[in-house]
Amino acid sequence: MENPVYIETYARGVFEERLEKLEAILNECNLCPRECCVNRNKGETGYCNSDKHLMLSSVQPHFGEEDVLVGSHGSGTIFLTHCNLGCLYCQNYDISHLGHGQRITEAELALSMLALQRRGCHNINFVTPTHYTPQIVKALKIAVEKGLHVPIVYNCGGYESRSTIELLDGIVDIYMPDIKYGDTRTAKRYSNAPDYFERCKEAVTEMHRQVGDLQVDEKGIAVKGLLIRHLVLPNGLAGSAAVFKFIATEISKDSYVNIMAQYRPMYKAYEYEELNRGLKTSEYREAIGIARACGLQRGFEAI
Repeated sequence: MENPVYIETYARGVFEERLEKLEAILNECNLCPRECCVNRNKGETGYCNSDKHLMLSSVQPHFGEEDVLVGSHGSGTIFLTHCNLGCLYCQNYDISHLGHGQRITEAELALSMLALQRRGCHNINFVTPTHYTPQIVKALKIAVEKGLHVPIVYNCGGYESRSTIELLDGIVDIYMPDIKYGDTRTAKRYSNAPDYFERCKEAVTEMHRQVGDLQVDEKGIAVKGLLIRHLVLPNGLAGSAAVFKFIATEISKDSYVNIMAQYRPMYKAYEYEELNRGLKTSEYREAIGIARACGLQRGFEAI
């Protein structure tokens, strides 16, 4: 099996240059499309409520992720606190919205990554990493110097700046973005991000340019590539048809797309009549049919 991409990048001496650029962004933060322009290095916080310090919720082998990530020993998930989105139905709202977690250093994060590797996890899976990208890269550099050698997963909400993703070229092995919406109105109403789809398309296109379609080893475990998630919402609110059309026509028909059916009302979803119920089987089947009609075939099964 080939080494993770970051091993070669580190050997070429690129980490320091990338890290310098990423840390400088925190002086006037525009890591994500919010472009709050606050000085996080001086303790200021923007939309994501994060300053320069890492906030961590949990570190654990996870067996509830996609099969290609979990394998026999789990995906080494690192749940980071706070988020740059404002999803009203967030299932991790205690972490993302309420800020539950603890402050850690980059060196401590590196040790957590190495601990997951020792436990046999097939990858290091950063959940909601966007607003902590500089700190993660700094921790990764430390971990590489101490022997980290499993793939890095960038598990994000899809509301990314292409310029930030470009700085991760040669560092991230597996990109796992959500594509939550194909509709401007719903993105604004439910996640306070009216430009979500446009920014997401730009970022996912760059992700695919870097890593290509998802590749797996002889045991069926993902080693490199793009894995897209799409949560089907009640009443067609996710704009699934536009999402699948984009993936099939502008990314690749061989894209691995996990079309998810587990929506349930959480957080503030109960305040919105159109979100205040679970997903119907017929709605999920309709989404699957649209995806297949677009020519997509990997990552989901009909029910």
